[in-house]
Amino acid sequence: MIDQFLRFLVHLYRIHGLLVRAVASIFRRPLYLETILEQMDAVGVRSLTIVGLTSFFTGMVLALQSGHEMAVYGAKMYVGTLVSLSLVRELGPVLTALVVAGRVGAGIAAELGSMAVTEQIDAMRALATDPVKKLVSTRLVATTLMLPILTIMADLFGILGGWFIAISNLGIPGSFYRRTALYYLTFDDLFIGLVKPVVFGAVIALVACYIGLNTTGGTQGVGRSTTQSVVTSSILIFLLDFVITKLVLTVM
Repeated sequence: MIDQFLRFLVHLYRIHGLLVRAVASIFRRPLYLETILEQMDAVGVRSLTIVGLTSFFTGMVLALQSGHEMAVYGAKMYVGTLVSLSLVRELGPVLTALVVAGRVGAGIAAELGSMAVTEQIDAMRALATDPVKKLVSTRLVATTLMLPILTIMADLFGILGGWFIAISNLGIPGSFYRRTALYYLTFDDLFIGLVKPVVFGAVIALVACYIGLNTTGGTQGVGRSTTQSVVTSSILIFLLDFVITKLVLTVM
């Protein structure tokens, strides 16, 4: 137990060191803008479909279940408020981060892991190319920038899914659903809903890059790194979700 805790502290220290190096490298030339744009496309544009579908059906289920339960107490008309607050504050950021961790984080770990076991990263160092700047910083910037945008789209798709159920199953007028969904949203809700994906995006990129760069054991090691990246990122997302929520609620 003690050995596992010590190994955890060592990994945490190394990830922190990787974060410091990656952030410092962002502001040094070359900037690798083309690589950053390619990663933004991979993280954001190519993830939009699965993020949108996930959030849309989540909004539908949330509206359907909550609508029938709230009807018992005569509050069915305010299902739009419940859907919008749940998505913006909690479900939107977390679901989006989990989808990106499974799709993008796994891909980053596999790509960098393959480069590590085939000694391509050592070749980059031999050619005087900083692998942290080219491989880590670019992915860190892309994931941190695109995850909040994906979260906003997920919130919109989820609210749209709730609207569809409201008018088709619950008998709620679309205009009333729209007013109740938007009226009760406050700046605090939007703030916490955008702070989370920024942190989640950085964590997904850092964990995937760290595990990928430290991959050993050939193709089997790449497979282990891919799985480890998704599991570790998912656990950290839930942990940080609680921590951020607690901190924000305490401050505000």
